[in-house]
Amino acid sequence: MDGVPRGPEQRGPGSPTEPVALRFGVLGPVRAWRDGVPVATGSPQQRALLAALLLREGRTATAAELIDALWGGEPPSQALAAVRTYASRLRKVLDPGVLVSESGGYAVRGLGEGALDLAAAQELAAEAEKARNTGDLCRARDLLNQALALWDGESLAGVPGPYADAQRVRLEEWRLQLLETRLDMDLEQGCHAEAVSELTALTAAHPLRERLRELLMLALYRSGRQAEALAVYADTRRLLADELGVDPRPGLSELQQRILEADPALVEPPARLPHPDPAPVRPAQLPATVPDFTGRAAFVRELGEVLASASGDEARVMAVSAVAGIGGVGKTTLAVHVAHAARDAFPDGQLYVDLQGAGARAAEPETVLGSFLRALGTADSAIPDSLEERAALYRSVLDGRRVLVLLDNARDAAQVRPLLPGTAGCAALVTSRVRMVDLAGAHLVDLDVMAPEEALALFTKIVGEERVRSEREAALDVVAACGFLPLAIRIAASRLAARRTWTVSFLAAKLADERRRLDELQAGDLAVAATFELGYGALEAAQARAFRLLGLADGPDISLAAAAALLDLPAAETEDLLESLVDTSLLESACPGRYRFHDLLRLYARACAERDEQPPAEREAARSRLLDYYLATAVRVYGIERPGDRTVAHLEKGRAAGEEFSGAAKALDWLHSEAGPLLACVQQSLGASMVRRAVDLLVAAIDLAESGVDSRQYRKTARAACEAAAALGDARAEVRARVTVAQVFSQAGRFEAADEEARRADALLRDADDPWANGTAPNQLGIIALCTARYAEAEGCFLRAIDAFRADGNRPGEASAVCNLSRTLASMGRSGEAVELARRGVEIYDELGMSMRLANARYASGIVLSQAGRSSEALAQLDEALCIFAETRQSLWEGTTHYRIAEVHLRAGRPARAARHAEQALATGCIGGDWMRANALTVLGRALDALGQGDRARACWREALTLYEETGSAEAVQVRHLLARLSAA
Repeated sequence: MDGVPRGPEQRGPGSPTEPVALRFGVLGPVRAWRDGVPVATGSPQQRALLAALLLREGRTATAAELIDALWGGEPPSQALAAVRTYASRLRKVLDPGVLVSESGGYAVRGLGEGALDLAAAQELAAEAEKARNTGDLCRARDLLNQALALWDGESLAGVPGPYADAQRVRLEEWRLQLLETRLDMDLEQGCHAEAVSELTALTAAHPLRERLRELLMLALYRSGRQAEALAVYADTRRLLADELGVDPRPGLSELQQRILEADPALVEPPARLPHPDPAPVRPAQLPATVPDFTGRAAFVRELGEVLASASGDEARVMAVSAVAGIGGVGKTTLAVHVAHAARDAFPDGQLYVDLQGAGARAAEPETVLGSFLRALGTADSAIPDSLEERAALYRSVLDGRRVLVLLDNARDAAQVRPLLPGTAGCAALVTSRVRMVDLAGAHLVDLDVMAPEEALALFTKIVGEERVRSEREAALDVVAACGFLPLAIRIAASRLAARRTWTVSFLAAKLADERRRLDELQAGDLAVAATFELGYGALEAAQARAFRLLGLADGPDISLAAAAALLDLPAAETEDLLESLVDTSLLESACPGRYRFHDLLRLYARACAERDEQPPAEREAARSRLLDYYLATAVRVYGIERPGDRTVAHLEKGRAAGEEFSGAAKALDWLHSEAGPLLACVQQSLGASMVRRAVDLLVAAIDLAESGVDSRQYRKTARAACEAAAALGDARAEVRARVTVAQVFSQAGRFEAADEEARRADALLRDADDPWANGTAPNQLGIIALCTARYAEAEGCFLRAIDAFRADGNRPGEASAVCNLSRTLASMGRSGEAVELARRGVEIYDELGMSMRLANARYASGIVLSQAGRSSEALAQLDEALCIFAETRQSLWEGTTHYRIAEVHLRAGRPARAARHAEQALATGCIGGDWMRANALTVLGRALDALGQGDRARACWREALTLYEETGSAEAVQVRHLLARLSAA
């Protein structure tokens, strides 16, 4: 047991009863709860009386029966008076009308359904029997496990009297019968190996219980342990003879004989119990609460009551509380404090996110949902692309759970709505600088500055009672100068606490000079900046420089290595500085080695850099160092994934060395963990002096576009880079940016937009004089033409690309174009040439040891071989590609390969396998966006139609037709024919 008393309200999911206020337990110590809070049930004899009444299930017990139940044949002289006293005491602690006097006796009446754990167990056992009779053994086992889980040790533990003794024996016998029934079903479901250990322990605890011995023999026999099974019989026979002088019952002897004869009927049943679902992930993401939280009692109580309404037994709707107030007023501190206090009411976890609503780039809801889904145990491959699909999956994952979600620093209601759970039992706490009157159903709380006494109490807790007691008036001056804003008070008090030689009066005098604070102390956001000024002014020179320069970096957070590059300092020295800023509350550390600003602190730090960083060129130099770090490291990742690729030789060279990695897995870990900061660095580095490096960083980080998880942000950043390069008139940066944008549009299935960008890039090649683009641009044009069935055009583009790649000595680039050309020729009916070209592409990649691009080559080879009618060879190539894509975390390519495998199986007349792989493609997602999804739906429909599932096939084709029509794809004609044929059949 876990040491926590288990009342009937703690039964697992699926219990058949509604929650009630007053509950009782007899399957363990005799206890009572009111709304989950224990109720004192008195002395052992008083609990014995309560147990006797509860076990009569509402029937009246006379005084004589109760006396006999408590004391048997030798009651004390004052037994009747004692019974009346116990009844009177119980009546006082129970709800009115529960314990009633009737005909000289007593009864417990008016309990809600399931209020007694024994009654709940009986109902569960009855439901289990029904389920077993209908053949639903999985449900029956689950119900019996719920019933058995209601026992909390020995029944009626510590209750005296002959009636309790008899009932204890009865309830233990019933518990063992339930256990035997459940174990019997375990064996029926084929879980004999798993049951052996439990049965071994039970037979040791109950050595004379023959049914347990019989089940153990059967479990051992079905596990292939025949000798042990026969040994159990021998041990049982000897034990029964020694202890009771009897032989085993006929059933046990018959089982022994059947085992000796190897009766085929004893062989393992064919059906096995499905593996249980893994235990749900229980995130605990709340930031630490501050130990010196002060005041706000009314708000704490108000918010606590709202959360309780969501988590209580009577909860019917999800609770949402939105806390609004100016920056620095303590919204986050209050919300975190309340959330920690309510943690026990949300046992399935707590989620937290800083939505960065006050910054220039608020967190995108789809990005937050991706993070939440991963925290709740959802695999990356199962996370859809669109906001609507992610929000729907998020609500589904939370259904049936009790989870608290803290959405900190929201921009507006539109940002919050997709992040709200959708079911009762969950709750959301939202903080924002705006009052969310348009957030339907939210409980709105307006948080103002602290009262003077609360502010003084907070100041005193941080500084110390001894220092403040003698300078109370000066302390009041300090908190008044802080505008009674909690963050300002905390920073000021921390300065004072860290400087033992300062007096409170000295700090008050410093704050009295308004020239040392921002002029707009009581105006909106600048009130927060004024409080930050206090902490910033107390920093040492190195700390202040680090604070200023860190504020120049966009992105959700920054790693220690990136910060070291930005500051141009060794990692150890950087860590010391950053940790000292964390200590002064000017920086946060969400996890070891990663740091982040509160968004307003970032704005303030940036303002300080613009004001104080001398010479001004140092700000540009710091951003340049950060860009160099990301570029050098991303190039290293690119090189590890693509050995021999000439792309790295054509990228800009920065001054930073970048990080080194022990292998491809570590390199990919870095790239995906740094996706947010890296793309933010590109976005803020699009000025004339850095645009080329920023675009090259996008080129080096192209894996982010193909991973699926970061594709949307990558596409947005690439378009911004394209526009910036064009505006600056930098032809080389523009051509690379346009090729990259064309690539991400193509991967999203937006071929018209991709074609436009690729053609504009192709037109720039002469002015750009860029060997990389000379091959990559026509290769991308060819891919778009191939996907849109313009095969002759595609052939010409790929031939151009091959010539350009060969001229540059770029063998991986040549292999890519060769593989693409092979697919084009196959589509044109030139199978022999296509197969030979595909073989050449695979050979090149194989020679270079390029695992990920080898997967692309094998993928192309599989398509070509399939079109040539060589299905077994095609499947071999596609299976190898699938394994490599999985290893390199290219989930969209995994899904696309599943689609191609489905096509091969369908051509080979294996519709069931085709359907399975098509379903996997749809679940994983594909390169090509909605267009490729429509392709997968079309193949799935064909497979289902071949399997005789015409209605499902029709549904798939209708969805495919809608997608084709939305994307303007020619394949819509083919699907219309399929639907027409199905309707005519």
